[in-house]
Amino acid sequence: MPDAPPAAGPPRSAVDKALDLVEAVSRAPHPVRLTELAAEVGLHRATAYRILLDLVRRGWVLRAGDRYLPGVAVLRMSASAAGNSLTALARPVLERLSGATSMMVNLQVLEEGGARVIDVVRPERLAMISHLRGELLPVRRFAGPLALVAALEPEARKRWLGALTDDDGDIARELAEVEQTGVAVEHGRNDKLVASVSRAVVPGPGAPVCALTVVGPDAEFDGPKLTAVERELRAAADELVAALTADAAEAGR
Repeated sequence: MPDAPPAAGPPRSAVDKALDLVEAVSRAPHPVRLTELAAEVGLHRATAYRILLDLVRRGWVLRAGDRYLPGVAVLRMSASAAGNSLTALARPVLERLSGATSMMVNLQVLEEGGARVIDVVRPERLAMISHLRGELLPVRRFAGPLALVAALEPEARKRWLGALTDDDGDIARELAEVEQTGVAVEHGRNDKLVASVSRAVVPGPGAPVCALTVVGPDAEFDGPKLTAVERELRAAADELVAALTADAAEAGR
């Protein structure tokens, strides 16, 4: 499809164009493609793509494969985006994963300094474990940010690892292991009695959109129990990928 023609009327500033794209993504009833966004706001595809790169980097837009949806920055400012937000799409997956494992499950996204917990499902039996909703978790202490950083290209990881000290040299080895296995496992690094397993959700080429993390008592994360949790976690991550990359007609139902 050819690029969208420039919109008629007075020239728009770079800020106008960025806000037009943020608003278009936020009001869309489903994750939307670049071509649709460019046509709606009257920009050439190449121009819209360049602006979206910056919006994704700043957290105003999330990219899921070849589609875009509201980012964390938008969700903090506007409840109107909730119906098409990452949390809305992921919530059923979190609930099913928590039910299948009897564990707490959270949803995390990358931010400067680590990964932020943006939604949590916690069963009553684990009420004693902090849900950490809204917290920014550092890479060296939690499975979620480790899984997300491991899903990045090696060059992109420096943004999150550059501030680490020589004492954190084992992080590189952990990242290599997570990249190979597809899951990050953490035993008691932040809380001696709590363990977690996380998997990044990567719908297509590019950075991961989010991570699903299963959290529970450390004693319940060994041997066959850990294997069963990892199996359910992989299935849940695949389910969320499918939700993020569904055809527009399916996503809008």
